[in-house]
Amino acid sequence: MALGRKGARRIVVDGTAYRWRLRHRPTYSQALCWSPCTYVVEHADAPGTTLVVTTSQPHLSNWLGRLGNPVLPSDVANAIASALRQGWIPTHAGSPFHLDQSAGSTPCPELAGE
Repeated sequence: MALGRKGARRIVVDGTAYRWRLRHRPTYSQALCWSPCTYVVEHADAPGTTLVVTTSQPHLSNWLGRLGNPVLPSDVANAIASALRQGWIPTHAGSPFHLDQSAGSTPCPELAGE
């Protein structure tokens, strides 16, 4: 599955170009802080397996007004490097590679007890 070019940003990590994209509008479960913000990454020149990164932050456009931090290019570069160390091969076809950076956290910790 290829990442659409519209809205995708380019990033270079260790001399290799990638494209990444974060949804501008949250999914329903992200909007209600039931699930954290995610973004996808693929190789810019020879897309194969996409990398799906789950953050520990709520989507910034959540409906509950919960505060989070934006996904920065440095966060994306760190996620790419981590996924490559864990065996992601971006130029080979296959199922998406999932990288979970949430470490068991809840995107809206104040709602965890409800």
